[in-house]
Amino acid sequence: MRYFLNLSYDGSAYHGWQTQPGAVTVQETLEQALSTLLRTPTAVTGAGRTDAGVHARMMVAHMDADAAPSVDRLNRLLPPDIVVHDIRPVRPDAHARFDALARTYLYYVTTEKECFARGYAMRLYHEPDFERMNEAAARLFDYTDFTSFSKLHTDTKTNNCRIMHAAWEPVGDHRWAFRITADRFLRNMVRAVVGTLLEVGRGRMTVDDFCRVVERRDRCSAGTSVLACGLFLERIDYPDTLFLPSPTDDDEDVNQPPTQNLQ
Repeated sequence: MRYFLNLSYDGSAYHGWQTQPGAVTVQETLEQALSTLLRTPTAVTGAGRTDAGVHARMMVAHMDADAAPSVDRLNRLLPPDIVVHDIRPVRPDAHARFDALARTYLYYVTTEKECFARGYAMRLYHEPDFERMNEAAARLFDYTDFTSFSKLHTDTKTNNCRIMHAAWEPVGDHRWAFRITADRFLRNMVRAVVGTLLEVGRGRMTVDDFCRVVERRDRCSAGTSVLACGLFLERIDYPDTLFLPSPTDDDEDVNQPPTQNLQ
């Protein structure tokens, strides 16, 4: 059977999602716990890659196994900063990455020193013009090629993305979040977009300048990437047709209904 795992993690202690030599990653940690619990090597494929220090309120990964492991037992094996919320059976050809319809990221900033925001929001020492930044963010809908916001020398075949939502929103007295939803994202894209929007908010770049940055398709013309700590993978959407009915008996290994709507 193929299963989708819905999980969250605090990325502070990890060198990103993807397994890599000589570094502790979320994928490797999850695979080790699954392999121990299922008593057989078990690999997972994630819906995407988050960089070092980036967090996820909702990451999805798929795995193949004879039966779904107990969510409770799996969480006991995982460290406190990784939590699996549910495990759902899906069609044999379902793919956590390629079948995703949309992904949503949030980037948090705070305009005041906060001891509890460390590691989860970027401190801004001068409040930018959020209205002007939203004006610039709205222009992202006019484009599909976002090479200017992509990390250089990646293995992607195209830098085209379809952005569905992009706006700054207040989330407290001194906090704001940039919410962006697209069908796909490029490496480092959200952090580069935020860094360039902050140039607009600080008056160093006009909205027209921002548009010219996108049109140049040159990473060197965009702003500096912001810190990883403020970035959260917030949501991933899938078609309902991927999911199979979950078991309904009372065995402890049976999964409860999902805590988050995958749609």
